Amino acid sequence: MALRKMLWHDILLCAKLSGFFGYPRRLYATKVDLKKLRPMILKRIEQRSHAYPVRAMIPVANEVLLARNALIHGVSTLLNHFPLMACKQLLQHWHYIKFCPEIHIGEQGHLIQTCWGYKRRAKSRVHEWVKGGLNDILVPVETFHLTNMFQSVIRHNQRFDFDRIPAVVELCWQAGADPHDENLNSSSWNLEAANGSVHGTESLSPNDLAFIANETFKAWEILRSGVEKLLLVYPAKVCKYCSEVHVGPSGHKARLCGVFKYESWKGAHFWMKANVDNLVPPKIVWRRRPQDPPVLMNEGRDFYGRVPAVLDLCTKAGAIVPVKYNTMMKVQGLSGPVNNKILLGH
Repeated sequence: MALRKMLWHDILLCAKLSGFFGYPRRLYATKVDLKKLRPMILKRIEQRSHAYPVRAMIPVANEVLLARNALIHGVSTLLNHFPLMACKQLLQHWHYIKFCPEIHIGEQGHLIQTCWGYKRRAKSRVHEWVKGGLNDILVPVETFHLTNMFQSVIRHNQRFDFDRIPAVVELCWQAGADPHDENLNSSSWNLEAANGSVHGTESLSPNDLAFIANETFKAWEILRSGVEKLLLVYPAKVCKYCSEVHVGPSGHKARLCGVFKYESWKGAHFWMKANVDNLVPPKIVWRRRPQDPPVLMNEGRDFYGRVPAVLDLCTKAGAIVPVKYNTMMKVQGLSGPVNNKILLGH
């Protein structure tokens, strides 16, 4: 009898300890009726949509659109005075083909061997340069235009029923910017339409170019900082394996992913949280400094600066950039490897 009581006491003690350490104590199953929960979930989503757009973020969205228009106009003007070169090599990434993304601001391209070439060979080829344009320095990023932020998910068979617009414009429209305001949405909202549309700027003085460069760089910083603020309030997604962007709480289901190696996906995107670089790509380039040779060589690639293309273009036009970019620009760095024989001779 005493042994039975001791055994029962040990069982109760184990049960209490299991509950204390977070293990479930219920031994019965709880059945959830999803049909009853569905109306509650839909009602909660509908109530959540009433909180948008956030009024405090509407001025930020308007500022971003104005900065974007100023950036497009400024870069288009500066490209009439400073040549832009782009690599024409085709790259095969998995099973789809794209152009080499390398660009260079200058009369002729550099000789740094960073081109993959066809069929994704080693990065040991010299780029083949052609004249570039606005889309090479301001990379267009488009997304589906939603009539409502919390509308139903876009299916694959609905992909042609929705317009494709710039992702920054879609983000600002969802944040409360007026799509019908001509001051915010000028004719330059489309990069392809704005490419080469600036005329009559061939006779600008160096002071005028420096002023335009400063305003252009300010617009670029306002654009990026504004998009970063909007992404703290409004969700945006980017595919993990390609550059597709979707502005909204959940990604679309259009099977447009170019990574066809994983055939079980059937072209479906794998969505993750997007950041400002996904909506406004910085497009990093090699920067030539006064102490560098006229053509950047492959031997000095570890010494040259790597900066966003807009920054390089604006500094060549006379813009004064903040000190925080000096590390990227390597302003006072060496132009190449030091010859030990020369040092020993001195």
